[in-house]
Amino acid sequence: MSEQVFLLPDLGEGLSEAEIVEWRVAVGDTVTVDQSVVEVETAKAVVDVPCPYAGRVVALHGAAGETRPVGQPLITIAPADGGVGAGGEPAGHAAYREEERAGSGNVLIGYGTGHGAAGRRRRRPRLSVAPEPAPAPDSTPAPAPAPVAAASGPAAVPGGAVALVISPIVRRLAREHGIDPATLRGTGPGGVVRRADVEAALAGPAPAPRPTPVPDRPAAAPTGGADGPTAAGRVAVPAGEEDLVVPLTGVRKVIADKLSRSRREIPEVTIWVDADATALVETRRAINAATPDAPVSLLALLARICLSGLRRFPQLNARVDTEGQRIVQSRGVHLGIAAQTDRGLVVPVLRDAHLLTTRELAAALAETTAAARAGTLPPARLTGGTFTLNNYGVFGVDGSTPIINHPEAALLGVGRIVDKPWVVDGQLAVRKVTQLSLTFDHRVCDGGVAGGFLRHVADCVEQPALLVANV
Repeated sequence: MSEQVFLLPDLGEGLSEAEIVEWRVAVGDTVTVDQSVVEVETAKAVVDVPCPYAGRVVALHGAAGETRPVGQPLITIAPADGGVGAGGEPAGHAAYREEERAGSGNVLIGYGTGHGAAGRRRRRPRLSVAPEPAPAPDSTPAPAPAPVAAASGPAAVPGGAVALVISPIVRRLAREHGIDPATLRGTGPGGVVRRADVEAALAGPAPAPRPTPVPDRPAAAPTGGADGPTAAGRVAVPAGEEDLVVPLTGVRKVIADKLSRSRREIPEVTIWVDADATALVETRRAINAATPDAPVSLLALLARICLSGLRRFPQLNARVDTEGQRIVQSRGVHLGIAAQTDRGLVVPVLRDAHLLTTRELAAALAETTAAARAGTLPPARLTGGTFTLNNYGVFGVDGSTPIINHPEAALLGVGRIVDKPWVVDGQLAVRKVTQLSLTFDHRVCDGGVAGGFLRHVADCVEQPALLVANV
């Protein structure tokens, strides 16, 4: 049998490339059908990629940290070595053929592809220990790396130390700030370097950065004297003043593209109102006191209020089809929840949120936001929203004019809830006050609809009993 070349598959949702995070196998290893061979990071999630072929690994196309386009070679598999079996077929080929007949019709781990695949669990990512590549001694571009296998053990660094980095996020954070993970003392299990260790290094005295040329910095005019410019007419850049270059890749690139498109295409308007959230806070406290085993968050109550508002004002649960010159109102509410993660801002979606009870909303929100921060949500869970709820109050701010999550038509923002003076029945009192903002696409509705929706949301925040009439 000839060698089989497995190409990086289409990971869905228009993704055209993926960054190799960690190889699960090395050259010479034997793999089975649907065995996870590599962990990759797309613009939307970190996923395991299973190989549809069985045999022996003869080449890995790409190293950890390298970006591979969809459709390009990922791994090459040869028939497993062995003797000759019955009928003149090499030993191992029969098993290979049997697995091949079972087939592999899937791309991502977790969907099941063969018999007995239902019980397979997604493995926890192993400790990634590959050190950062050393810079070339001169400016000559280095040749592209040949296919290599990921190391399976700790990587030695100068001085005999061992650099253990538990996730690509930590590696990237260290790289962006010019920190060598090998110089850090890890506080995680077994000396693993954690995100907190990198942040602690950033808070302490900054290490001396590597000198790098800055070609776009203008040269100083010659002044002569011993302290003048160099012979080439350039002034040496003081240590610590080099520009920090952060490439737009992965989630950051998707965010930039999507927000830029939103600003180009959507004529957005933002309106806002202050609301007394004292009754909402008390309602949550009463619910959780009655059933402490199934707590309800304020975000879940705000999501319930949004769903009530969209039921009364469905014009905002829509999108504009520019090619068809029409407005499409969605029958179901697929609620997006803006979540800040180590990989950037993502908007996981609760599909058919209008069919969930408030407790089910609370459970779904907790599970979804935790998975988003862990980077385990599949790409399908990050698209298809029809309306977004953004709780930017968690950052300690009162208001915002957010950009709409294209191609949606509206986004509700909630600021922090703080004690403020408020007039109640003609008397000044201290109340829990929050600012609510609605950013909407002026093509789908006018101010009357948008104002009506925001006023309904504010009324429900101030008088949660109004929800009973709409649920």
